[in-house]
Amino acid sequence: MAETKDDTQTWPELAIGLYDKLTGRGAEITYDFEDFELDVPSKVGDDAEYAKWKMDGTVRIRTRDDAS
Repeated sequence: MAETKDDTQTWPELAIGLYDKLTGRGAEITYDFEDFELDVPSKVGDDAEYAKWKMDGTVRIRTRDDAS
C-alpha cells in the first residue's frame, strides 16, 4: 500500500488503500445519493478526460476478513 494519500495514482490503488484501512474492523460506510453527479477523471493530470457518473440510491461498502 502507498505510504501517503499523495502516492495514490490510480483507482485500484485507492480501493486497495480503503480496503487496507477497513478490513477486520467491522467497518461499514453507507452513502445515500439523490440526483448526484460526479465527473470522474481518466487519469491524474491537467490533460485528463472526464466521465460523468450519475447516482441516485445507496452505495454500501462493507469489509470482512475471514483470515485470522
